This record gives sequence, C-alpha cells and structure tokens, in this order.
Amino acid sequence: MSSRMETKSYMVQMNGNGVCGKTTVNGKTLNENGVNRNGVHGNGVHHVNIKGALYPIKSKSRRQRWEVKPSEMANNTLNPIRAIVDGMKLTPNPEKPMIALSIGDPTVFGNLPTDGAVLQAMKDAIDSQKYNGYAPSVGYLQSRQAVANFYSCPEAPLEAEDVILTSGCSQAIDLAISVLCNPGDNILVPCPGFSLYKTLAVSMGIEVKLYNLLKDFTYFNDHISKEQQSRKHVNEPEKSWEVDLQHMESLIDERTSCLIITNPSNPCGSVFNKKHLQEILKVASRHCVPILADEIYSDMVFPGCSSPSMASLSSDVPILSCGGLAKRWLVPGWRMGWILIHDRDDIFGTEIRQGLVKLSQRILGACSIVQGALEQILDSTPQSFYNNTIGFLKSNSEICFSELSSVPGLNPVMPSGAMYIMIGIDMDHFPDFKNDVDFTERLVTEQSVFCLPASAFEYPNFFRIVVTVPEEMMLEACARIREFCQSHYRPPSRDSNDLDQ
Repeated sequence: MSSRMETKSYMVQMNGNGVCGKTTVNGKTLNENGVNRNGVHGNGVHHVNIKGALYPIKSKSRRQRWEVKPSEMANNTLNPIRAIVDGMKLTPNPEKPMIALSIGDPTVFGNLPTDGAVLQAMKDAIDSQKYNGYAPSVGYLQSRQAVANFYSCPEAPLEAEDVILTSGCSQAIDLAISVLCNPGDNILVPCPGFSLYKTLAVSMGIEVKLYNLLKDFTYFNDHISKEQQSRKHVNEPEKSWEVDLQHMESLIDERTSCLIITNPSNPCGSVFNKKHLQEILKVASRHCVPILADEIYSDMVFPGCSSPSMASLSSDVPILSCGGLAKRWLVPGWRMGWILIHDRDDIFGTEIRQGLVKLSQRILGACSIVQGALEQILDSTPQSFYNNTIGFLKSNSEICFSELSSVPGLNPVMPSGAMYIMIGIDMDHFPDFKNDVDFTERLVTEQSVFCLPASAFEYPNFFRIVVTVPEEMMLEACARIREFCQSHYRPPSRDSNDLDQ
C-alpha cells in the first residue's frame, strides 16, 4: 500500500453480527457494501458504516493539543452594570451598616411582601398536583387566556393565541429581539435605559443605537425656592425624560428592525403621557418599524399621572409588549413573564407568531406551578395591594427627592412611577472625583451607601436610587449622602461667577 494511503484513517465495516460479508471485485475481497477489509471502497474512498449506512471520511490531520475556546456569542456578551460594579473598589465603612440602594429587587429588605392572595394561589396550585410536569413551550392555554383577559381592552383586544408565557420579562425581551432581528440589523434603545437590551443585542451581532431622552426639567438655583421647585416637579414630572423624537428618527435606517420603548422607565422612573406615546407611534409608523414595548412597570404609576399601553394607542404599528409578575406583584424570583402580540393590521402575520413559538421551544421557560397559579393571581389580587405598593413608592420617592433637593451639587429628578429616582451630580463642584463611578465608589467607602452610577446606563454624572427600602433606611441614607456631599462640595469660584454675569 502506498505511503499516501497509510496517512489516512481506516474503519472496518461489520454487519449486524460483527462479521464482514465478502465479495470479490478485481481480485479484492469486498463485503456486501463493496468495502474491503481495510474499510476502503472499491474506488479508494474511505467510508464509515453507521447502522448500515456508508459515509465518506475526509482525510485530515488530528489536533495536536487541546484548544477549547468560548463562542463568539459568549465573548460578545457583556452586562454593563456588572462590568462597572465589578470594577469598583467597594469597601464599606466598618462603622456604618451598609445601605444598598442599587438593587432593583423590591423584596430585598422584606418590607414589601406580596399579597396573601398571591401566596394562596401558589399554595393551591402546588396542592392540586396538576402542574408538576412540562407545560407547553408557550405556556398553558388557560394561563395564557388569563393574561389575555387581564390586559385586553377594546382598543387592543387579546386572545390566548396572542400571549407567550416566558421565564420572566427578561426572556420575553430576549425572544422579542430574537424574532425581529438578524445579525447586522440595528435596534433603537433609550439613553439612559435598561442595560439588558444591549447585552442581548450585541451578543447576537445586532447593533445598538442609543436615542436620547430629554432632561426637560429645571435644576435648582438660588432664584427659585425649594418649595416652588418641589411643587413644580411633583406636579409636572411627566415632562422629564421624554424621547428626543428628532434624534430618534434620525437614527432609523433600512436595517432598523426594532424600536424599544420603556414605559414607565428604568432607570428614570419617568412615565410618558398619551400625547407623547402617540408622537412616538407616528415616528414608528412613518418608517414602518415595529415596537418592542417594555411595560414591566405598567400600572406602577403614581397618582395624578396616567400612561396607557402603547398598543391601546396604535392604529397600525405592530407591537410586542413585554411584561410579567416581577414588579407589580413583588415576586421577581418567580420568573413569570409574557409577550403580548398586538398586530391589528396583520403585519406580523403568521411568520412572527410562529417564530416566537419556535424560539420558545429552545428552552421550556415559565415555571409550570406559577403558570398554574396565574389565573388565580390575576383574578384575586385586591386593588388595595396595588394601591398600597404605589403609595409607598411615591412616598419614598418624595422623601428622597425632598431630602436631596437641598444638598449642594445634587439635582434629583422627581419620578412619576416605577421604583427609581435619578440624581444628577454637578461634577464641577466635586473636584475630588473623576466621574459618577468614582463618586459612588467613595460614597460606599465613607458612608456605606451604595447607589448605582448611571454610567451603567450609559448616562454619566448621575446615579440611580432604588426607592423600595424602608422609610427609616431611606432617611438615613439621604442623611449620609448629605454629609458626604457637604464634605466634598466646592462652591463656584468668584472668577467663574464674574464670567457668568
């Protein structure tokens, strides 16, 4: 046999009894498939026999050493919050207990339990023993119908077939982006905005374009009293953080496959009014771009403000609305989310719906027991529970806003909903710090108060406070932030004042 043949791999084919069938071709003994005892076909091509079928083997050299590398998706997956927080040197002051105002989990401090009716629904679902097996990938039909009934309205009717149940709102967002976008496409994302959108998109090879939110509010100054400013912000918060429509529209091109709207907002706590939502829809309609509406904080709106769902205002723009139990029902660990498919003009058609079904089959998502409890949760949770939660969040927001409004160098923006408040930092008056990350890092070191720097939302010189902590803890945290700022604040120089006059 030639040296060329000796470098190749050889397989011996056997029949079901482990014995080669024999035949002779051109003087060579072949089995019943025409392969000789060295596994070489009559034409000199090597074959592998798998369950009676023959497959050719390409000649190739073996690997000389182990080299296992992570995938491109893994390498491209980055959570901006983790990237920033993990790089911070967080060493709390040992003389002061830590107060974490950074985590968007309303259950952390135990002061915001879910309602008894919600717990009873879970107990009943467990006791029934009906929900211990696998559920359909899109969720139980009865559970999907319960969600449809809960959110359906004359302006945006829903049926069970319009609902996909998911493992939390995060998976809902993941599925929505995945079904609408291809690698090389781009999506439009608010700035500041929730970091998960970018984490998911970039890992899929999708470009993220940031559209600006307008800071349409007046910072405090010596000419307007704090009381007047407080009234202004409390009464007119909906004018803050609106979408810069002109900027957003300028970013749209032929590869724009999705426009993400977060309302109410994380991290801003802002709530878009009806008029502004209609203006956003007009932009989407002009350019034929579907909307992913992140509405996990829907109905978590402070008294005096209102914000309808985007779908209820849309006459033609197709919308995938993402929501879940996590925030409004105060059970983020239960991982129950959903996608509501609003497609009045049948623009999504069957293809997007079938795409969502296929994507849901990759990993069975929502917990079957929570699905079993879902109808009872939605039907039995009393309105008083929702009202009490909103009342607490509004009260804590007002406390934080009032306490920090009088702190030199800080500019809080009164929210209208959700569970966050954004605080602006006048960095010119804090020369000890390079940026918001440095500021919040030192706040931990000196005062044991951890606020999330807004650079995590690609919005520097702000920080975000979560307002779900107990009231006494909020007051203590604000007092420490005040002490910290007073020790580092530097007033404007006389020269700069002269230049301003």
